[in-house]
Amino acid sequence: MSDKTQKIAVYALGAFMTFAGVSHMSFSREEFQAQVPNWIPFFSKDAVVLGSGVAEIGLGLGLLALPKKRREVGMALAAFYTAIFPGNIAQYAERRSAFGLDTDRKRFIRLLLQAPSSPQPYTPQGSPPKTRNYPPTTNNHNSGLAAAIGKAIVGGTTTTVLYS
Repeated sequence: MSDKTQKIAVYALGAFMTFAGVSHMSFSREEFQAQVPNWIPFFSKDAVVLGSGVAEIGLGLGLLALPKKRREVGMALAAFYTAIFPGNIAQYAERRSAFGLDTDRKRFIRLLLQAPSSPQPYTPQGSPPKTRNYPPTTNNHNSGLAAAIGKAIVGGTTTTVLYS
């Protein structure tokens, strides 16, 4: 992935996350509540949706406004996506309709699209400029959506950190 393509992807993701956060707090609030599992303790579904909306706005704005903190924001975003994935599973398991996902088949296809997959398609050819290579890990099971997002934001492979 070229530097220009990477920057476009980061800004597009930042705009998407900011928009998604705003939608959590306004016009899609009830639909997002359908994704909150019944087993979430201590908080109402509305509080969870509002809190995740605030997190998405913060992460989106972080991607847009903090280019020197891209790695940290990217890692936080990957952790966020990992944390909310059980909500997508709950929507399927509890047969909740939202966002046009009104059949088990549609909900299952969504899970397949968001489930862990090989990171290879997301790995750019070669290393981006100004990189520092760390020793590779021995347990490299970095796959799935979180790893792909981290790679798109940070650049390179899982053992490469991009410095701006």
